[in-house]
Amino acid sequence: QVQLVESGGGLVQAGGSLRLSCAASGRTNSRTAMGWFRQAPGKEREFVASINWSGSSTEYADSVKGRFTMSRDNLKNTVYLQMNSLKLEDTAVYYCAARRLGYGLSTTRNEYDYWGQGTQVTVSS
Repeated sequence: QVQLVESGGGLVQAGGSLRLSCAASGRTNSRTAMGWFRQAPGKEREFVASINWSGSSTEYADSVKGRFTMSRDNLKNTVYLQMNSLKLEDTAVYYCAARRLGYGLSTTRNEYDYWGQGTQVTVSS
C-alpha cells in the first residue's frame, strides 16, 4: 500500500502563489508517475498536472498551463505543484495521486491507483 499526504494548501489572494507538496510513504517506489487533480464544490474531480517517474516529462491542463509547474524530488519521495498567478477559479481541494509501478504519466483520473486525502486551496479576491 502507498500513502500520500498533501500539504501546503491555504488561503491566498488572487494573483498570489502557493506550493503544494505530496509526500509518499509505504510500499512506494520513486519510479512511479504522479499526478495532481482538483475538485471544486459541485464539480467533478479534474486533472491538473502529471509527471513521469524521472521528472523529464510533464502534462498540464489547459487552464493551468503557464501558471502551474509540477516537479519531483525522488530522493525525498515527494512531488510538488508550484501555483502562480492564482485565480478565483483555482479554488478547490487538490489531490495528489500515484500510478502503479511501470506506468507512465496520465491525464485520466481512473488510471491512478493511490490518492491522498486532499488539501484545500482557496483564492480570494
